[in-house]
Amino acid sequence: MMQLHTNDLIGFIGVAILLLAFLLNLLGKVSKDGLTYILMNALGGGLSCLASYLINYLPFVILEGTWMLVSILALVKMLSKRKMA
Repeated sequence: MMQLHTNDLIGFIGVAILLLAFLLNLLGKVSKDGLTYILMNALGGGLSCLASYLINYLPFVILEGTWMLVSILALVKMLSKRKMA
């Protein structure tokens, strides 16, 4: 039987959040420009990045870290537009 470690749990949660955001967007439940979608992508990407870091898998640290950063930039852009309105 496979033994799960903390990094596995963190990775599973991160990927689950990313996939749920994607599914909810495809089903029309959340907008790609909405706060929920952006936050789910930032959190999921961050957790997945952390899990990849914990297992020393640099390609996915770069991928998921970039995913998180792009989501944070989208969040900043959204919040600055709201502030101006």
